[in-house]
Amino acid sequence: MPVRIVLADDHRMVREGLRDLLERRTDLQVVGEAADGETAARLARELRPDIVILDVSMPRLNGIEATRRIVAECPTVKVLALSMHSDRRFVIEMLKAGASGYLLKDGAFDELVHAIESVMARAAFLSPAITDMVVKEYVAGLAGGERSAFAVLTPREREVLQLVAEGLPTKAVAARLGLSIKTVETYRQQIMDKLDLHSVAELTKYAIREGLTSL
Repeated sequence: MPVRIVLADDHRMVREGLRDLLERRTDLQVVGEAADGETAARLARELRPDIVILDVSMPRLNGIEATRRIVAECPTVKVLALSMHSDRRFVIEMLKAGASGYLLKDGAFDELVHAIESVMARAAFLSPAITDMVVKEYVAGLAGGERSAFAVLTPREREVLQLVAEGLPTKAVAARLGLSIKTVETYRQQIMDKLDLHSVAELTKYAIREGLTSL
């Protein structure tokens, strides 16, 4: 049986290129594609693939939150992060969210195949380019001690922050999350108070820096 894969990346050309490369192999099969984190989590529930290969920076629900949701709802589904970001915030938060591997987009296709094989064999995989960095960060204790967005904010606050940073007005955020406008405004004020930030521009910069969204 081929390894069943869902591809999640907000760039269509990236998904099409990966699908073409993966399906040249008889032992790999792409069963679904997603352009945002919410769709990736839904396809994981519906299709129950072996692996979800996803980007860290995606609209609606970023890759870190999507990974957390997939791992919680579909424990048999493995998540493999494929990203352009080598920043320790992205790597460490993806691993803490439950990803089984993390590799960079500038790597060779053979590295992706090796990552898939490792994950399917229940072994973690990290790109050689970031392995030393991750080890050093954990040894230094920074991974657990730093107050990142994932330590300071609740999951709902992070959802609100991402949508606000992506430019959605309060009414649209409320509709997307099934909340009242007043509740969204309360969440936004709580976020600002916790982070000591005072404008949407500052919130947006923070969300991008913490990997909740991208430009």
